[in-house]
Amino acid sequence: MHDKIIGILAGMGPRSTTPFIEQVLDECQTQYNALLDEEFPKMMIYSLPTPFYIDRPIDHELMKRTIIEGLKKLESTGVDYIAMPCNSAHIYIEDLSKSVNIPLLNIVEETLKFLPAENLKVTLFATPVTFNSQIYQKGIIQQNHQFVFKEHWQSILNELIKNIKINKDNPLNIELWKSLLKEAEQEVDYIIIACTDLNVVSNKIKTGMKILDSSQSLAQSVVKKYII
Repeated sequence: MHDKIIGILAGMGPRSTTPFIEQVLDECQTQYNALLDEEFPKMMIYSLPTPFYIDRPIDHELMKRTIIEGLKKLESTGVDYIAMPCNSAHIYIEDLSKSVNIPLLNIVEETLKFLPAENLKVTLFATPVTFNSQIYQKGIIQQNHQFVFKEHWQSILNELIKNIKINKDNPLNIELWKSLLKEAEQEVDYIIIACTDLNVVSNKIKTGMKILDSSQSLAQSVVKKYII
């Protein structure tokens, strides 16, 4: 266990890196009772700025090329496997996995493992890129759940994500998040949060809604792989 080095390709968006690392450290305490400094894993963390935009088209070839360069740089440091806490990047997961010779965890697969077995109404809070790729919707339906989404929710999500990137402490962010939760609780059983930027607000508001955080799911899988 202690010989492994975890690679984290983060920075997409920049403010999502620190919350994810905290989730990994919390999982170390939960899963194997890490206490002393030396009991926590070695990690190589690469915060990689990428050409991502919430309000304009993305150059997918440039984006994919940028991420592959980041993965290869991490691989060159000697890490044993890589986690990438960015859902939008996973639309290229097949090509990304082929670009390195070490395991690359799939945040979509790791998240969907945590959905309960019974038939549920499930929605997705994500960027337009992740939403339109259908990478989550396909898995939700394959597991015999019903996917539910109101079109205007995406407009609210886009405004919220853009605001978080500009000013994470903008009071409007909390109000937008509360409005989404209030509407969703009338329509669905489960919310999958598939945008790591949303952790800025989701961690501040307690709700009775069942929420499956893709970032938290990935953190659990990162540590589980570490202790095997």
